[in-house]
Order: sequence, then C-alpha cells, then structure tokens
Amino acid sequence: MMQKSYREELVGVFGDPIDENPTVILEQAAFQACQLNYRYLNILVKSEDLEQAILGMKAMHMKGINLTIPHKCAVLPYLDGISKEASIIGAVNTIVVKDGKLVGENTDGKGFLTSLQENDITVLGQEIMILGAGGAARAIAVELALAGAKKITIVNRSRQRGEELTTLIQEKTSCQAEFLLWNKTISIPEEINILVNATSIGLFPNVEQKPDLDESSLRPDLVVCDVIPNHPRTQLLKMAEQQGAKTIDGLGMLVNQGAINFQLWTGKKAPVEVMKQAIQKEFGLEESL
Repeated sequence: MMQKSYREELVGVFGDPIDENPTVILEQAAFQACQLNYRYLNILVKSEDLEQAILGMKAMHMKGINLTIPHKCAVLPYLDGISKEASIIGAVNTIVVKDGKLVGENTDGKGFLTSLQENDITVLGQEIMILGAGGAARAIAVELALAGAKKITIVNRSRQRGEELTTLIQEKTSCQAEFLLWNKTISIPEEINILVNATSIGLFPNVEQKPDLDESSLRPDLVVCDVIPNHPRTQLLKMAEQQGAKTIDGLGMLVNQGAINFQLWTGKKAPVEVMKQAIQKEFGLEESL
C-alpha cells in the first residue's frame, strides 16, 4: 500500500497591504477542482523584509509566489532569472521555482489584455492613458504597446518614474508615448480611447478614494478600466458609469493572470470558469466577468 502524503505544495502572495487580496479565492477553487494538494497563502511582507521573505520561500520549497504592492520592482535583485517580457517591463508579479532557481514572470499585462479581448475592446491603433507608473502600470503599458496601441500617455505624480516608463515604451516598442505630471486635476483628452487606472487608488481599505480627474471629461465613447480587484466597483468606475462610459473592473484581469500563474506553478491548464465563478460568488456578483 502506497504511503499517503500529507504535505501541501505552497504558493501565495507577498505584499503590503495584503489582508484583502482576493487571489486566494480563485486559486484555491482551482486547486480543489483539479484535486491538487496546494495551498495559497496571503503573506504580509514589509519592504525592508523582502529579501528575508524570498530566502524563506526557498527554504520552505515553495512552488512559487505572486508579488503585489510594493514588491514588483524591488524583487528583481533576488531572482536567478527573468522572462523576456518581464525583462522589458522591469517588474515581476510572479515567481516560479524551477530546479531550485527563482524565475521571474509577469502575467499582469497579459491578464489585462485578455480582459479587454473578453469585452470586445480593440487595442490596435488606439490612444490610451494610464494612471500610474508602478509595477502594474509598467506591465500593462508594455503589453498594450506590443499589442499595437498607437500612443500611450503616462500620468504620474512622480516625474522620474513616469518619464522612465515613457522612455521604456519609446525605446522598446514602436508605440508613441508621452508623460504628463499629475500635479493637478487631470482632464481626459478627446483623442483618448481607453483610460486605465493602474494605481492603488481605491484599494481596500481606502475604497472611497478616487483619482483626481475632471469628471465631465469621462465621455460615453470612452472605455474606463480599473485594475483594483477589491472592491471591484471602484469610485472611478461609478463615476465613469454616470457619464455613460463603458467600464471594465479588475476582476477579469485578476482571474486571467491567476489562470496563467496556476499553469506556471502546476503545469496544468487552469479551470478558468471555476475561478470566475468563485470570485463572482465571493463578491456577490450576478453578471459574468
């Protein structure tokens, strides 16, 4: 008789804040559906403790980890390798352990692109404005540029980070790019087709926060996207809906990048519909993602 193993394979997410990160819901649902003895952990890691956390992950023989605010760029020095896409982006949201080596991947942008495709939104030839210049913004901007966006405008409060991302787009892709310093209320230009909030504004527990935008510039022909998954119906999206704009919340991106992570860690195809249903149930949503 074969001895049964009670050991769980560990994955999870490092971040700060982390308590309300809902990725655990969809990943655990996927593990259960595929009868995999995996456990996804939400782990609070302060910036000053990131190196020790990475060493601990290796010591515990974890299969991998997700990275969220504020670790997506800071983790790079601790990796043994990095994918081509993540190298261009300059940020990592997923680590996969391969033969004891830590390999960085970035699935944020791919997950975001998939959510646009699911909502019949075309990127090719579009002019896009992105709020923020952090890890999520970098991933989304690069993937949008590689997918054929005509021009990307980066809006950020830090000039250095904003200009760095703008330069990256210009040098690494064929997409036009410009930077706007976010030191006042931003009005969305009429030529912009898609607006993306890639900042942490609206993230739990600060769910009442909203970007400093001219509400009247949110037009009916504008697509407004928010990467915030918790709670998905952000103040920005509510404001955009009131102006008649089409809105896309952060849950689609969350599920799609989670599905890619699942396959990277387990080697198995993710049960995407199971993951969607789990996150819908968690947030009491009736409509499909």
